[in-house]
Amino acid sequence: MRDIIDALMPGWRSGGTAGLATVVRTFESAPRPAGASMLVTPDGAVTGSVSGGCVEGAVYDVATQVAADGRPVLVRYGISDDDAFSVGLTCGGILDVFVEPVSQHTFAQLDDVCADIAASRPVAVATVIGHPDVDLIGRHLVVRPNGFEGDLGSDRANRAVSDDTQGLLAAGRNTTLTYGPDGERQGEGMRVFVNSQAPRPRMFVFGAIDFAAALTRLAAFLGYRVTVCDAREVFATPARFPDADEVIVAWPHRYLAEQFAAGLVDSRSVICVLTHDPKFDVPLLELALRAPQVAYIGAMGSRRTHLDRLARLREAGLDDADLVRLHSPIGLDLGSRTPEETAVSIAAEIIAGQWGGTGQPLGTLDERIHHDDLDEPAEHATL
Repeated sequence: MRDIIDALMPGWRSGGTAGLATVVRTFESAPRPAGASMLVTPDGAVTGSVSGGCVEGAVYDVATQVAADGRPVLVRYGISDDDAFSVGLTCGGILDVFVEPVSQHTFAQLDDVCADIAASRPVAVATVIGHPDVDLIGRHLVVRPNGFEGDLGSDRANRAVSDDTQGLLAAGRNTTLTYGPDGERQGEGMRVFVNSQAPRPRMFVFGAIDFAAALTRLAAFLGYRVTVCDAREVFATPARFPDADEVIVAWPHRYLAEQFAAGLVDSRSVICVLTHDPKFDVPLLELALRAPQVAYIGAMGSRRTHLDRLARLREAGLDDADLVRLHSPIGLDLGSRTPEETAVSIAAEIIAGQWGGTGQPLGTLDERIHHDDLDEPAEHATL
């Protein structure tokens, strides 16, 4: 949803109706994850993607029809379908796509949801995508850490979905949940897609050097909220890092300690230490490696620097269980030379760690391309 807000809101505020298509479930080598969206605005313009181009034409037709007649539908696209090749889905994946009309009438809370997203406040939207009562399909429940608003048909359903969505929101996960028609935990009939809009994950880049500038640009492109921190005021300036969300002048380990104490570092956070100076690196890495689990901790430097750094960290009391979390020298072996190429190698290692990738050329592997969790296909549904 975050990617299509700018295109969605003008039509919504003017009283128009858009067609919004959202991937709600994927199987096998699907090209886009659950939560990917494509919008057809009231004037027919297209924003976003549900398949990276494979089925966009077919989805456009469905979204246009849904916006016109006001009836949401759940459709499946896959290689096994008779018309798979006609809509262009030749990758072997399967997508369940929920297409709904979006207007002030169908989604009155949307303006507040968009305000939450813009302010980086956690919010999730739970949408009924399947139900025996067709009048409930397309209903929304907006869930925040302190409560919910909306109505899925009964108080029991509202509370069950809200409770489960709270956990998904905390983890930043999108998924489809199944309940009985009245929100029963044991049962089938009601299917709800939860789209979690958690704040952007953070990347901390320590060391205001040219490699940091390149990494900051790439990290911003990948969706991170990027902080650059260095104790040297002359180097840590917003002018040198225009793509950073904030540039901090402080001793790195002191700043990171403050962020941990304030609860602003979580399991999605990434820490990149590019200073390769012991007086900065060692106290910073000692703190980071002792702290609760984060997604990634990497440090730049030659192999000689790396061995010296490990020795200093062991002298500080860290053991092998702590040090195994450190990615150093930072990045994958891409033969990088320039700061930009090095930034790509760092980002590649972070992405591989996030999704379980091997870093090997795909052409040499027989494994599936996407490393997300597998779901067993459900019965084909068109509502």
